[in-house]
Amino acid sequence: MCQKYTPDELNRMNHDTKNKVICQMQDRLDKLEHDYENLIEQIRLADQQRYGRHTESLDAITGQLSFFNEAEACYDAQHPEPTVDEVIEDALKKPRKPKKKGQREEDLKDFPQEEIPHDVSKEKLINTFGEGNYKSMPDEICWQLRFEPAKWIAEKHIIKVYVGTDGLHQDEFLRGDHPGTLFRGSIATASLEAAIINAKYVNSNPLDRVSRDFKANGLTLSKQTMSNWTVWSSERFFQPVYDLMKKCQLKAHVNQCDETPLEVIHDGRPAGSKSYMWVHLTGELSDVPPIVVYEYQKTRHSGHPKEYYKNFNGILMTDGLEQYHKLAREQEGIMNANCFAHARRHFANAIKAMGKGNAEAVKSSAAYKALVRIGAIYDLENTLKNLSPQERLKERQASIRPLVEEYFAWVKDTFRQGQILPKSETAKGLAYSINQEEYLKVFLTDGEVPIDDSASERALRNFTIGRKNWMTINTVRGAQASAIIYSITETARANNLNVYYYIKHLLTELPQLIDKNGNIEQSVLEPLMPWSKTLPADCYSKRRS
Repeated sequence: MCQKYTPDELNRMNHDTKNKVICQMQDRLDKLEHDYENLIEQIRLADQQRYGRHTESLDAITGQLSFFNEAEACYDAQHPEPTVDEVIEDALKKPRKPKKKGQREEDLKDFPQEEIPHDVSKEKLINTFGEGNYKSMPDEICWQLRFEPAKWIAEKHIIKVYVGTDGLHQDEFLRGDHPGTLFRGSIATASLEAAIINAKYVNSNPLDRVSRDFKANGLTLSKQTMSNWTVWSSERFFQPVYDLMKKCQLKAHVNQCDETPLEVIHDGRPAGSKSYMWVHLTGELSDVPPIVVYEYQKTRHSGHPKEYYKNFNGILMTDGLEQYHKLAREQEGIMNANCFAHARRHFANAIKAMGKGNAEAVKSSAAYKALVRIGAIYDLENTLKNLSPQERLKERQASIRPLVEEYFAWVKDTFRQGQILPKSETAKGLAYSINQEEYLKVFLTDGEVPIDDSASERALRNFTIGRKNWMTINTVRGAQASAIIYSITETARANNLNVYYYIKHLLTELPQLIDKNGNIEQSVLEPLMPWSKTLPADCYSKRRS
């Protein structure tokens, strides 16, 4: 609580005491001004995050400047001014891009086709041309694409039964083979369960919405039934595939990791308690098939990544979370690399918080200068994506390292000057870069290490979209099943598979591989993995038949 003085008390103060009081008031005013500016920044940033575009691209977040700097951005002194005749001639004679002949037929060739003739009646031909005064010309072809809602086919399996009639085989029965089933006494088939998984885990539809869609097309199937089928599929069939994916993922030299919160209602804790879905994936620049593994955990404790990566030896790309640094410090053979996108994020937020109409203020700000420097690093890095790790490392050392060193020198100098509000987004960005410098530079030492952890965030995106639609997961068992299924569907997508046909293929083949103890050996799974080159053609193509 600030001490208040009456006018008489102020009049009785000596000169030194008054100066001391004035200095205290000035300090409080400075702090109040800083707090006010930080609050305004946070309010503007919250409004932008709620209503604005979610991007960290320098060009996008400074789009409000385009009205002011378009001329200087596009200026080229060497480009001659066209004459009026040249402008008119160019407008009149500019050729249109020719349409590729047969492109539509090529686009539709894998769909089931139905020919529908559109003939002219004989009577109309005679009336127009006269008897025998016409001949047929090459047909004109017009393509259209018809949509039909989901169709259901009720399979009535008839098992023939025979009985012996002679004395030797009297009352002895023979029956035809019973059809294989996913679950005893269930109507579920591989195609039906694949459709449910595709709707929920790929298209992010809640099961109650899937149930309504099915009912609109004549099938009554409850949310609870579909949920049971999905959990059973995960536990009985997909678990061995998941385990092998994890085993292969951990063999990669570079891994990436991130986590996102979710709520599980019945997990033995008070309502609203945060759980976490962790994602682990092979490095996006690694020369191995992409593998994405999700893992459900109740907490964000450092013991979770420590347990997951206990057999990993390589480089782990993450954000700046202390849990990952602790893992690298305590486990021999693991090096932690950090994400440059996180270094950029606070500066991007600072620019967004400035609002529109502040072009000059934005361009003179430390946040803008930081984004320009980071943007130059990214521009060069983006040109190296198609190189081998060895070639990429060589180019990074030659062209990117000087930019990175200059960036950190500028960050430290700017931070030392002390002219940035301590709690502002810009100050957070400077502090993050200084604190994580060692880890942010790791990508300069290994051509397989990406510059950021954006691949992990992309891997979590489909899960977070689904989480937004279904809000919560009911049980721990359901969360674990979702982690397994998301791992398979996202890895299938990363390997350019058609997820529906791939899941259908798995649910057709896996039940046949279960031994008498209810297990599936990993040794027989390689032909079924998402990166296998021997999957059915439907798994790779766009065919819908």
